[in-house]
Amino acid sequence: MGKKLIFQSFVGICFGALIAVLMYTGFYATGAESFDAALFIKNSAASIFCGWFFSVGALIFTFEHWTLRKRTIVHFFIVTSLYFILGIGIGWFPLTFAGLLFGVLLFLIVYVLIWTGCYLYFYFQAKKLNDSLNA
Repeated sequence: MGKKLIFQSFVGICFGALIAVLMYTGFYATGAESFDAALFIKNSAASIFCGWFFSVGALIFTFEHWTLRKRTIVHFFIVTSLYFILGIGIGWFPLTFAGLLFGVLLFLIVYVLIWTGCYLYFYFQAKKLNDSLNA
């Protein structure tokens, strides 16, 4: 588990850094000529931390003695809590009802799409393995 944790941490940190770079590249491409260095560092660090906890949080799905429902619920509440604490704390979401509602709905849509995609991917991988064993 230790090697897997280190690997997942590295993957999450790199993914978070990539997201930060892509976001700022997008801002620059839309006409932003300069950036506030403190804001860049704050948002980049938050993006890296976000990538880390999503990646490490996915290790919950390796707990084979838990049902898929339990793993999904625990993962959902952990990453949702961390994401919104981070997002509200850093200013990614305005502290208004509409802003928070939009953030929650967007998060739910993305979470469900990613979860469904992963589920279908592993379902068909298992089906392919089972079919090759039965052939």
